[in-house]
Amino acid sequence: MRRHLLLTAGTFLTAAVILTGCGESGSSGTAAPPSSASGAGCAPAAGGTLVVLTDDKNLQNTDNIVPAIHAKSSSPQLVAALDKVSAALDTTKLIELNKAVDVDRKSAKTVAQEFATANNLTAGIAKGPGGDLTVGAANFAESKTLGELYNIVLTAAGYTVKVQQIGNRELYEPDLEKGAIDVVPEYAASLATFLAGKNAPDPSSPDLDTTMANLKALGEKAGLVFGTPSSAQNQNAFAVTDAFATKYGVKTLSDLAAKCSGVATVLGGPPECPQRPKCQPGLATTYNFQAGKFSSLDAGGPQTKGALKQGEISVGLVFSSDGALAAG
Repeated sequence: MRRHLLLTAGTFLTAAVILTGCGESGSSGTAAPPSSASGAGCAPAAGGTLVVLTDDKNLQNTDNIVPAIHAKSSSPQLVAALDKVSAALDTTKLIELNKAVDVDRKSAKTVAQEFATANNLTAGIAKGPGGDLTVGAANFAESKTLGELYNIVLTAAGYTVKVQQIGNRELYEPDLEKGAIDVVPEYAASLATFLAGKNAPDPSSPDLDTTMANLKALGEKAGLVFGTPSSAQNQNAFAVTDAFATKYGVKTLSDLAAKCSGVATVLGGPPECPQRPKCQPGLATTYNFQAGKFSSLDAGGPQTKGALKQGEISVGLVFSSDGALAAG
């Protein structure tokens, strides 16, 4: 299960605890909040493969993976080594990494080493000043795999590295600020919102440059610096089955809104979805999408993915780097 923040409105839930465990089995079919859904809609269609609909109007913010570094631990060689990982990753590759760990049951360390070898990550890495480094990782598999990738490149740069899986952001971020850990694989929009604080304007944006500018300013106050963000993202996404996409001819969220707003369409997601600006209300305001029913399940977990594949919901909230989205 992934960490995720962007369903929330001013609430700083992080790491694997984000919205996990939400929803109760058998709670599907709940009526959605009052809406203008009046068309026929698109009934669920069972299928074995999940397809993410393109967020063509940028409802979600830019949760690109970015190395977060304790400023006093940083050096040009350290940043350059971490940037090798960022440059090698995209969301498709991240999905494959997660599949290898979550579905194929390989260890994060093995998967990271295979990826590093296949992508020649250690080639040309300059030696840094050396010394001991602790790479922190959150308590979910994707973060551990990223931490192991950081371990590989930093070791090649001449550091002695330990990877420590810690917990959620409330636990590891203070340690990063204090220098108890030196580097953490982070998510740009989620960390920017976290650092800004509960009552501050949201510094995250659908534009990565804006998010990173705000993140760097907030990081400077906290004693943090950042490497180059990867194009790989782990963010909220909405998926349908391949059968549904083919039957109704939908590839984007705009397609979904134009063709599937109506009474037969069932939206599935965590219980918070009808109140969260990046979930059901965001679909309504950004895309004018109206589902006929809302099914209360979990946050991108087995309930939602199972309900999609079994034809119980039309569209469901998932996370964009989920290993279950791997092709084939």
